[in-house]
Amino acid sequence: MIEHRFILEPYKGMNTRYPCPSCQQKDKTYSLYIDTETGEHIHPNVGRCNRESSCGYHYTPKQYFHDNNISFDTPQPKAIKPRLVAPQPKTVSFIPVEVFKASLKANETNHFVKFLINQFGVEIASQLVSRYFIATSKHWNGATVFWQIDTQGKVRTGKIMLYNPTIGKRIKEPFNHINWVHKALKQPEFELKQCLFGEHLLIDKTKPVAIVESEKTAVIASVYLPQFIWVAVGSLTNLNVEKCSILKGRIVTLFPDLNGFEKWKSKAKELSHLTNFTVSDLLERKATEAEKEQGFDIADYLIKYNFKDFVQVKTKSIPIPSFQKLNNANLTTHQESVHHFIPTIPSENLVQGKWELDIFELKKYFEEIGIPNYPIKLNDCCTITNCSLFIESHFETIKSNNGNKTFLPFLTRLKNLKDRL
Repeated sequence: MIEHRFILEPYKGMNTRYPCPSCQQKDKTYSLYIDTETGEHIHPNVGRCNRESSCGYHYTPKQYFHDNNISFDTPQPKAIKPRLVAPQPKTVSFIPVEVFKASLKANETNHFVKFLINQFGVEIASQLVSRYFIATSKHWNGATVFWQIDTQGKVRTGKIMLYNPTIGKRIKEPFNHINWVHKALKQPEFELKQCLFGEHLLIDKTKPVAIVESEKTAVIASVYLPQFIWVAVGSLTNLNVEKCSILKGRIVTLFPDLNGFEKWKSKAKELSHLTNFTVSDLLERKATEAEKEQGFDIADYLIKYNFKDFVQVKTKSIPIPSFQKLNNANLTTHQESVHHFIPTIPSENLVQGKWELDIFELKKYFEEIGIPNYPIKLNDCCTITNCSLFIESHFETIKSNNGNKTFLPFLTRLKNLKDRL
């Protein structure tokens, strides 16, 4: 829009129209120029006759100032710049902790957990469930929830998916079984800001990071290649700045599916301002033509092998990373730290005898020596950043599951900490 200082007087009835000084018609067909800053007419002769066909009189303010030698510079039209008001960023929404806690139950009905048990056994499956907070949804019978938990312990959202419990493949018939927790809860005002699946594991700064497309792939690959922290972006196109900004300065390797190598190779260059991304060509080199046609991912390739032979390590060397660095102080009033809620897999396979004596001796030992307030490197894969919280949560777990072999790693880690101290 252009704003002029001198304009023809807007029509507000016949009292704003006048006899023309040129054609002298009795009809009021003449408009006068006004000064918009004062609202006054410039001169009775400065105006325009609306009888353009028969009169055409038009005497402008500029002509009037020139003819009368009036040193009045007509200002240049001023452009009116619209005010651009930056939209206020909306507050990020989080899943209520009550919903999160409720999902950690009934894993015995979870199809994906059943597949993990068949593939790796109860003990490792339990570790995977605990490490990634693999949960269960009633949205479909046997459905899995893959929670997106950030490094502050807040639950951004959860992806609901349904798997075949025998082969571990996603159910796509008669429709693709994928939904989101925030949508299932019917929260239209939910302000979603996604994070990486497995982002909560990035509190461990000692290990390099591996990125894959699907959540299932991250879970399975973490068993075979535990030297990485395995996270997932959710799909081929979700490798972006928003999700990867948390990786700034980290050592990161991308493991794209067979149909995504070139795209992620290009993305690695695009995101190079964050950190140096290495793109693995393992599948490109190893996959058969049939596997390439099927679009294999790294998990499809790995599960062809016995995981014990592949990594050549014992089960106990795949620990649950410490979650103790999650900062409770940064959590909102309705959102608690997720590391207090350890999902479990029901099992009748109990260790002969209970752990009362071990618990008593360990508790007495830690009470007598005092708890250190500095980080403790438990082993090459696990560093305890908050010993007090680590000890408290582990005691709660082994007391609640006293004698259950699935939770023996919790007791073992307390004994290892004692040995380290």
